[in-house]
Amino acid sequence: MTSLFETVRPLLHAFDPETAHRLTIAGLRTGLLPGPGPLAATGLQQRLFGLDFANPVGLAAGFDKNAEVPDAMLKQGFGFVEVGSVTPLPQAGNPRPRLFRLAEDEAVINRMGFNNDGAAAVKARLAARAGRPGIVGVNIGANKDAADRIADYVAGVDGFNGLASYLALNVSSPNTPGLRGLQSAGALERLLARVGEAREAAAARDGRRAPLLLKIAPDLGDDELADIAAVVLDGGIDGLIVSNTTTGRPPLTSPLAGEQGGLSGRPLFDLATRQLARLYVLTGSRLPLIGVGGIASPGDAWQKVRAGASLVQLYSALVFQGPGLVAEIVLGLASRLQAGGFRQLGDAVGSGAAEWRNKTE
Repeated sequence: MTSLFETVRPLLHAFDPETAHRLTIAGLRTGLLPGPGPLAATGLQQRLFGLDFANPVGLAAGFDKNAEVPDAMLKQGFGFVEVGSVTPLPQAGNPRPRLFRLAEDEAVINRMGFNNDGAAAVKARLAARAGRPGIVGVNIGANKDAADRIADYVAGVDGFNGLASYLALNVSSPNTPGLRGLQSAGALERLLARVGEAREAAAARDGRRAPLLLKIAPDLGDDELADIAAVVLDGGIDGLIVSNTTTGRPPLTSPLAGEQGGLSGRPLFDLATRQLARLYVLTGSRLPLIGVGGIASPGDAWQKVRAGASLVQLYSALVFQGPGLVAEIVLGLASRLQAGGFRQLGDAVGSGAAEWRNKTE
């Protein structure tokens, strides 16, 4: 039976990617894309960061930058949704075209540049959904022209602590010049110290302390990964998101492969999964990890779990396969859990980390 997405995909893909995306958001806002609702399966429920996840499959940041459709996406079956990246002030981002669909590679290149409506608009939307069920995290970024970028992250933590299920510090976008420098040990220590102070003050004010996660790049060497692991284990971080898009270019066949920006989708899978496994080992499994990058099937999600992910996120694969992929992955994880003799997902996390850590290009 042909799905609704299979019917509309040729029409959507006739538009440039950014226009197609805005049409998708508009459709979700009007309820034209119904979904199955929250999905749960035996063994997949987890409590992490003090939050109860019905299933481990989340929507990565970048799809719903402005928190326009978090509930509509939760209805597609996701166990959690991450909105953003959000900067303190509204930001137009880089000039168009800035989003490229590499159909031959099931990949996407973007150089969006943190385009978003700004914190005030996003806070208003999240406040309007207060009390509704579902885990909705907020991915926080810094304005391109900020004199003090750490101050922008502080403002984000202070502003969203009482509204977000969790907070994710995005210091790994390749499309804001110099931003990835915040991943260096010294800069990261300063960032986490100031953000930690802001979170404690906000917790005292709001009566809740939002979990704090850090999203890193896949393009880091072993020494850089070791530094990050050491800093986060000592810096009040509750979890890591591994990883953002890559500036590298594995072999690609699309004529758009030379476009500048971050690459996501299927070609990112091996790199991001190796980095995930390395951080799982470096952190001694003391921090929950979210595996992102190249997930396009239940098998991909299962490999992320084996490499060390307690949760997974996807976005680019939806461009090519549609929202039905969410239920496919949830059910596929449940069946692999049973086939592997695991009682619950946590028992399988990291079971293949040594294998993935040592995997070569």
